Amino acid sequence: MATPSLAMRDTVAIGSPVEMTYGFVVAGNAQTFEEDYRVFVHFLDSAGELMWTDDHDPLTPTSQWTPGLAVEYSRTLFVPDFPYVGLTRVEVGLFSPATGDRLPLAGNTSGLRSYEVATFDMRLQSEDLLVVYANGWHDAENVNAFDGSQWRWSMRSATLSFSNPARDVDFYLQLDQPAEAFTEPQQVEVKAGSEVVDRFLLPLGTMELRRVHIPSSLLGTAETILLTISVDRAFVPASVPGLNSVDSRELGVRVFWAVVEPS
Repeated sequence: MATPSLAMRDTVAIGSPVEMTYGFVVAGNAQTFEEDYRVFVHFLDSAGELMWTDDHDPLTPTSQWTPGLAVEYSRTLFVPDFPYVGLTRVEVGLFSPATGDRLPLAGNTSGLRSYEVATFDMRLQSEDLLVVYANGWHDAENVNAFDGSQWRWSMRSATLSFSNPARDVDFYLQLDQPAEAFTEPQQVEVKAGSEVVDRFLLPLGTMELRRVHIPSSLLGTAETILLTISVDRAFVPASVPGLNSVDSRELGVRVFWAVVEPS
């Protein structure tokens, strides 16, 4: 019914962001897709064992796919802290959320209607730009014990630190605000030292990914760079009647990834 593809880097470090550009070319004689299928994405080690997944809805719902249509969209993936390095295989396919049934596609299949679209070399994280959660953070909490992903709550103001690379960097920040403590978006501000490098409104209940370019001129000559993430409003769950919580911590935003990469 369609031919899948994936474009990405061939070497990826644990904990780093990587842009994944997915493609599906619908066959010219394909029948109408009866429902909105989801894309499953499996990351397999050299022995073929599943490490983690990135299942998602395609940008254009499959119910809108027509014969001959070329669908392409990109997603940013953060490689989880998985205890493995080496050749990694990526397989994709389409499945029904209602039944779990998979669709037959064109391509190199390992069976079970799962199709290989890319391989890459997974390496250890470089210590050069390791980001440290410094002050104003609560302990990490696990999101998924399967792949080791986790998140941290900030306080109203929290700092991150990393060694000065003396070159331009990109700062990736993935965060959300899942609580029902507010009725309006929070304003989030990111500073490198005393300079504001990003300011935005964080919609309630929506995951946000920010990519902020920070030129070396803003980093200065200090050996260690401090990034400050602050919000205009924090809350204490135990003080919000509707939350029915005994949590007495001051909570700002929930951060999933804070990564610095060379530009």
